[in-house]
Formats: sequence, structure tokens, C-alpha cells
Amino acid sequence: MLKKHSLFFLIVMLLLAFSSSIQAESYHVGPGDVLEISVWRDEALSRELIVPPDGILSFPLIGDVNVASMSVPEIREVIKKKLAEYIPDASVAVILKQINSLKVYVIGQVKNPGEFPITLEARVMQVLAQAKGLTPFAAERDIHILRYQGDKTQKIGFDYKEMLKGNNLEQDIVLQRGDVIVVP
Repeated sequence: MLKKHSLFFLIVMLLLAFSSSIQAESYHVGPGDVLEISVWRDEALSRELIVPPDGILSFPLIGDVNVASMSVPEIREVIKKKLAEYIPDASVAVILKQINSLKVYVIGQVKNPGEFPITLEARVMQVLAQAKGLTPFAAERDIHILRYQGDKTQKIGFDYKEMLKGNNLEQDIVLQRGDVIVVP
């Protein structure tokens, strides 16, 4: 019979493994991200690669692999399938070593405008805090987020003054890769 602390430790470890697998599956690689791809027992097929702007990696034996908007498990499966022709039952590992593509931009009347790295849960207020807040000249009620989706641009309103009052909290949206916060 397991002791209480052993059972607790086991439950915590299972929860951590489950949550990290969800995050790995929900994150999709982007340009600039660094991947380490290795095939067990074949050093010639081990590479550290930077995802290029077009999302197409070149890998030995199998040629080009389009990894744009794919998760790490999806990339692993694609490479494994393509390698199966040359190496049956290949054991492929894909590790996301560095995330460089999750960025948003803040321009206008903030104390520190620029490019900011984000997490998958980053919200507008958090990034404005990273930008050291608004200047005294900022139009607090007229802030907007530009979101680029394909060939369309969406403009999302944001009222900073209402947020400070604790009103309309739903406008503090989760940001996406490439969003631009404009503070006039």
C-alpha cells in the first residue's frame, strides 16, 4: 500500500505531465523558433534547426518538411512517417529548444514601446505593464489591438480607464502572436 506522501507525489507528477503535454500540443511553432530533431542511434540525422519564415525545414533523407503552424508532436509524427521509408520504426525526438516567435508589439504613448515576448496566456494589461504603462498623453479610452489573420486585419477596442475601474474586464483579451497594441 502506498504511503500518503507517495500517493500525493504520484498525483502531482501525473498532473504536471498531463498539463505539459497539453501545452506542447497547443503551441504551434513559428518563424525563429529553434527545434532540436534527433533520430535515436543515428547522429547523422540529429539537427538543431531554426524555423525559417516560410516554415519549411530541410532534413536529411526526407527533404523539405513544412512545419508551419504545427505542434511539436505533429512535427515528430510527420518526420517519423517520412523517415519510415528509409528507417523502419525510427525513434524520433523533437524538442522545442527556444521560442522566438511568440511576440507582440506595443506602439504609441507608452513609456517603453517595442517588441515583447509573450506566453500563450498573456493579456493586454500584462503587456502594457511590460511596456511600463501609459504616458500622461495617452488616449486611455481609445487603445486598440490590431490582429492580423491572413490577409485581413481586425481592430479590437480596449478602454484602459474602464479596466482600471474594474469594469468591462472581458476586454483584457488573450493576445496572439503578432498582435500590435496601439496606444494613441
